Amino acid sequence: MAQLYFYYSSMNAGKSTALLQSAYNYQERGMRPFIMSAALDDRYGIGKVTSRIGLAAEAQLFTNKDDLLSILQTQHSSQPIDCILIDESQFLSREQVKQLTQVVDHLDIPVLCYGIRTDFRGELFPGSQYLLAWADKLVELKTVCHCGRKATMVVRTDEHGAVIKDGEQVVIGGNDQYQSLCRRHFSQQMW
Repeated sequence: MAQLYFYYSSMNAGKSTALLQSAYNYQERGMRPFIMSAALDDRYGIGKVTSRIGLAAEAQLFTNKDDLLSILQTQHSSQPIDCILIDESQFLSREQVKQLTQVVDHLDIPVLCYGIRTDFRGELFPGSQYLLAWADKLVELKTVCHCGRKATMVVRTDEHGAVIKDGEQVVIGGNDQYQSLCRRHFSQQMW
């Protein structure tokens, strides 16, 4: 029986690496994984999922306006899909998470979503909010704060390393703009 999984963490925990490893495992067994990623994250190229350690795979891009159920039904009818892997799932809309539950429940295809739980202010992303509410399985991927504790939060920094406390929820960036911190160090910076 298929299930909806949400693999979540702060930044730099290896979410994309884990997704690419899952895709490889399916391919190695002669199965077809279908990889998707948010169109707005083009740091490593358009139409790709890329990990910081250099692994990469082609991906179909989505915006928060796309009907994922329709896209996935069409793909599955054309060539059966054994697993759907979604990177940057924090950028999914509420409706898209609902559509993914329908893919699992009616098409019987497992869906593995990988994303960040909270933004730089400690607020849930919309996709993460509904994945936390509706996923069958929740799996936390861990990374560490500079102090050695588990990092669960993210802060955004400017070009001088100063913490930014306000602004748009989504600003695409990497280690040059974001740091993963434990809650204690996050609260010292933000509260």
